Amino acid sequence: MKLRRVALQATLALSVIACVAFIAMNVTGHLRERGLASGFGFLFEAAGFEISETFPLPWITPNGFAATSYAPEGSYLLAFATGIVNTLKVTFVGIIVSTLLGVFVALFASAPESPFYLVSNAYIRVSRNVPLLLQLMLWYVLLLAALPEVENSLRVGNVFLNNRGLFVPGPVVGEAGSFFFESPQLVFGGRNLRGGLAFSPEFVALTVGLSLYAASFIAELLRAAIASLPRGQFEAAAALGLTKLQAFRHFVFPQALRVAVPPLVSQYLNLLKNTSLAVAIGYPELVGVGGTIINQTGQALEVVALWMLVYLFFSLAGSALLNGWNRRRRTLEGAR
Repeated sequence: MKLRRVALQATLALSVIACVAFIAMNVTGHLRERGLASGFGFLFEAAGFEISETFPLPWITPNGFAATSYAPEGSYLLAFATGIVNTLKVTFVGIIVSTLLGVFVALFASAPESPFYLVSNAYIRVSRNVPLLLQLMLWYVLLLAALPEVENSLRVGNVFLNNRGLFVPGPVVGEAGSFFFESPQLVFGGRNLRGGLAFSPEFVALTVGLSLYAASFIAELLRAAIASLPRGQFEAAAALGLTKLQAFRHFVFPQALRVAVPPLVSQYLNLLKNTSLAVAIGYPELVGVGGTIINQTGQALEVVALWMLVYLFFSLAGSALLNGWNRRRRTLEGAR
């Protein structure tokens, strides 16, 4: 019986290898016929195109490693890395915002006596049933139309929001390795901003759209997790004299989180993958930058393979981290 299982697995593995080899040979032959060279050597050639939003990356220079921002004379590899960083920026901010919003919406949607009960439920239903692409385009158009010029920027402390984007204090490395935060400042009579970190209107629209969309799913799964708890948990908290907010914080939410973590992982990974829709509003994330590289080099197969590897890596890494955290938390709870 064991020998039969091994033989079946070996046959399946050989069949898969044969199919992959057959496809690779055909693809290589067609590329050769059309005069296209296969391989990843093009990644080290000069890209020659602009990326509207860049970020300093640790990169190899003639003087060793240094923080390097992408420029048109940079390589396709640096351009691709910039696209990855832009994707991760949106994903990181989106996860934080959508989680916080989702928790609050779930809290209100689980309390029929709350004045925000109907609003919370309406938000969940509308956001979950309108295609994300339409929501992103809507937010992009609304933000561009509603945000003021630089001179009339919406300002909270040293944070500026206008039709050129979001400007926040950013880290700066000074002389002798000193580190400080530089705040954006109005210059040229208030017609421009200099200093700090700048995020494009596309980044703001994408973050808002993704966060609101993901928050509706997070709120729904948290509400379902709360509803799955025995009614006795709420009654026990009330018997201890806890307010509803204290009961939610100390009893309800920790137990609901145990049920909600696996689907939460899926929502976070969906948020990462949904960033690929940013190409519709012009944000230079992984897919948008890769599409420009394909147009210039014709290396579609290689770029698509890189897309798949990047998404696969971050999906598996994120899933492993969150599932590991969940297992560790359960182990600690079991040891108490």
